[in-house]
Amino acid sequence: MIFKETLISIISSAVERASADGALALPSVPPIKVEYPKEEKFGDYSTPFALESAKLARKAPMAIGEVLRTYIESSPVIERVDVVRPGFINIFVSLDYLIDNLSDIISNRDSYGKNRKDKPRRVNIEFVSANPTGPLNIVSARAAAVGDTLANLLEANGDIVEREFYVNDYGNQVYLLGKSVLCRMKELQGEEVEFPEDGYHGEYVKEIAAGIMEKHGDEIAKIENEEALIDYLARKAIAVNVAGQKEDLETFNVAFDRWFSERTLHENGEVFGTLDFLEKKGSVFEEEGKKVFRSTEHGDDKDRVLVRSDGRPTYFLADIAYHKNKIDRGYDVIIDIWGPDHHGYIARMQGAVKSLGYEGDFRVLIAQQVNLVREGEIVKMSKRLGKFSTMRELVDEIGVDVSRYFFVMRSMDSHLDFDLVLAKRASSENPVFYLQYAHARICSIFREAKTRGIEYGGKGISKDRLDNPESKALLKLLAKFPEEISDAAATCEPHRITNYLMRLAQAYHKFYTEHRVLSDDPVGTASYMALCDGVRIVLKNGLGLLGVSAPEKM
Repeated sequence: MIFKETLISIISSAVERASADGALALPSVPPIKVEYPKEEKFGDYSTPFALESAKLARKAPMAIGEVLRTYIESSPVIERVDVVRPGFINIFVSLDYLIDNLSDIISNRDSYGKNRKDKPRRVNIEFVSANPTGPLNIVSARAAAVGDTLANLLEANGDIVEREFYVNDYGNQVYLLGKSVLCRMKELQGEEVEFPEDGYHGEYVKEIAAGIMEKHGDEIAKIENEEALIDYLARKAIAVNVAGQKEDLETFNVAFDRWFSERTLHENGEVFGTLDFLEKKGSVFEEEGKKVFRSTEHGDDKDRVLVRSDGRPTYFLADIAYHKNKIDRGYDVIIDIWGPDHHGYIARMQGAVKSLGYEGDFRVLIAQQVNLVREGEIVKMSKRLGKFSTMRELVDEIGVDVSRYFFVMRSMDSHLDFDLVLAKRASSENPVFYLQYAHARICSIFREAKTRGIEYGGKGISKDRLDNPESKALLKLLAKFPEEISDAAATCEPHRITNYLMRLAQAYHKFYTEHRVLSDDPVGTASYMALCDGVRIVLKNGLGLLGVSAPEKM
């Protein structure tokens, strides 16, 4: 169980017992909050309950805290309680509890940190969803790392998660792709053509055109209508690009449960079916021959067109239809991760989802811009200049582990400067190397123990041997791992795990410099090996959530 939840139960019981004893009179009990103090010296946990219940109890916060202190301290998992002005109740966890938790870590191993729910939520998380008109770029790589890590966290927190990629395979950009491929085909056949200014100019379009000509030349020769040919080429090009995107994502350790085609929404009548649904709910009005959604009623700066005056649906209507499709599939939580240029789109989509009658949890997260930096200079992302422009090129250069970690280690709503020199550095300055080295160092201790004939079974942990500042700091961090998963999942902040793992590795390196693990003291050796094993397990489990490997040798 998450210790914060245990602590809330302990405090709740203390309030009930104090009330039953007549020491505290509360007509109603406000929600009990448990927080982390700003500094470790103030305790492992803190609650503002005394402050928040003072008016109801008609008692000074400090007096309430003193009443509750005795009841809370009676729990065997609590070492002591301090009541400090203006009324905070600071709580220190007992070493006995921490050692019991260490035994649980060693017993549960790969499953430690995972939380179970009696009623798991069905969660749909849609991320990356890059246009199928070319290779995935660097921002898409960040969305992939962040989205997959968040999905891992939600699963570890007890939810049922489905990862989804929305393929925008309909509309003007698809037409332009088909037209661009046709132009490149004609060029390959020796014709001089005027390439569309708003077409796709990348070298990859030439490669696609050549491949389609080679594989489907006979079919192409039978298509006489140019518009039909453009549509045919667009579909073939999209198939090539989506296959490439899938391959890149699989290399990046990201696997989607569903690749959803926008085209199917149009072909199945869901786009205009959604329009009818919204019209019946009074969410649409007509203006100058256009159908318009009342998005200003939901905080948008203006109402948004759904159907143009010529009868063509807008992208917004198709997006609403897509979200209705997701809602109809019965998810309790729907999460979208969008690119940095979509801030202005959030209010209208939230309004649309509300108008569709969705009563679940709908969230839109923004994966902000990424700058690749080398020696302090921003690298221009131009494939023509031989610089990084695609996710594949970055992963080939840096590797999966470092790429995934670097993309996740900052809050997704902040801009990220991706330091290419630091990413390739095999030293403690590189956070990935630092974490993996901590895991590998522990593995080396166990290999050395084996060569010395020291048997290890995770037993014989001595409270006396672990009663020192460095060991207790590690034990407390290890106990907080399930909470870190729960908090990161609840707030949709995967970077919290990278911060936690870094604190754990730093605490371990401090412990390692102060204490000799393998010694002539069998009790001390057994205790320290168990502590090291706990750290090794949590490092591996935490890195696994990030999609990063935990090597046993470096």
